[in-house]
Parts: sequence; C-alpha cells; structure tokens
Amino acid sequence: MSATTLAMLDRTRVEKLVRAALRKHWQPPAANGRPKLVVNISARHVHVTQEDLERLFGSGKKLTPMRSLYQDGEFAAEETVTIIGPRQRMIPGVRILGPCRNYTQVELAFTDGISLGIELPVRRSGDHRDTPGCWLMGPAGMIELTRGVIRAERHVHMGLADAAYYGVKDGDRLRLRVVSRCPTVLEGLLCRVDPRYKLEVHLDTDEGNACDLPNATHVELFR
Repeated sequence: MSATTLAMLDRTRVEKLVRAALRKHWQPPAANGRPKLVVNISARHVHVTQEDLERLFGSGKKLTPMRSLYQDGEFAAEETVTIIGPRQRMIPGVRILGPCRNYTQVELAFTDGISLGIELPVRRSGDHRDTPGCWLMGPAGMIELTRGVIRAERHVHMGLADAAYYGVKDGDRLRLRVVSRCPTVLEGLLCRVDPRYKLEVHLDTDEGNACDLPNATHVELFR
C-alpha cells in the first residue's frame, strides 16, 4: 500500500472521529414555557434521489438506516460516497442522509469547498439556481451533478407552536446567541416552519467550530 493511500486512510479515520465529536448537540432544559431548543452541527452530507442511489450502489438498492436524526423520519444512512471536484480533488466517505428525496444535493461547509476547489453559494435546501456541480462516486458507478452543490444557509426548523412562541412565520429570520469560550451571535437564521418539525437549529461545521458549540453553556434564539 502506497504512502499516499495510507495518508488518505488516516485522514478518513480522523474525519470520522471529528464528525462523531461534532454531532454532539446542545440542548438546554425547557423553562417558563419556553420550547426546548436543540442546536445541532450538520456535517457535510448528501441527499439523493432513488434513481441516483441505484446508479451509485446498484439496481434495487435501498438506504440502510444507521442512526436516527432529530427530525422524525430522518436518518443517517450506512451508505457513503466520494465527492470529486475540479482537478480531481476529492472528499471520501461523505454520508448520505435519508430518506431519498426528489432531488440530489451536496451540502458542504466553506472549508470543504476550498478543499475541493468549488466556490460554494449559500442556499436554502432545494434551491439549486446558479449552483455548481460535482461528481459523486459509489461502489457501483459514478454520476455527474450539473448543479446542486451548496453551503446550506444556517436555519431553524420550527413547528407551528414554536413559530407562534417566537412570533415568526416561514421565511422569517432570527438570531442565535451561543455562550461558550467563543461567545457568538449568529445573524439571519432562516425560519423553516412546518407542522412536522421539532425545534432545531442547524449550523455547519465551520460555524459550530467558530462558536465552540460542543462546549456551549447557553444558547438562545431571539429577534
């Protein structure tokens, strides 16, 4: 095995350990009628259509749930892919989140984009206007995405009661205060309101690292 291959394997193992640590979420106790707020770091991941899943993993393939996510019915799958950017730069072992969607989308942090050589636009999930593409490689094949590679803008999932408590509607914006060794106020969290949602903020790994979210002592949503 070459030194380059060993280095790539070591990097993959390190990235897995880092992602596992960053999956920790901050969940303060509910008090005074305030909704329970969960703030999670959303590491790089991929959403796929059933058609693209089969092109990557073989005919009839179904996603294998590995771990449930906070939102009901959503899960991290056992299946991973390699993302290939310009000049054949790549990030291996990027997890697919399920269930399958009606579009394929790659969500990365800015530092991931730098590593791949892709200039990432900030978009709401599903908004692929003027977005770059990439190649995805699985064990059974490769697909070329002509668009759909984004940095997902920071957002908060809210049920109807949560939205009423904060006095917002779908598409409005809130701020998030994180009290930690690196106290931070994040502006412009997009409110995504749906009766199916539980109250949860999603930040990417860059944002979570910047505010030291895993060691936060307090988080607060406000206008």
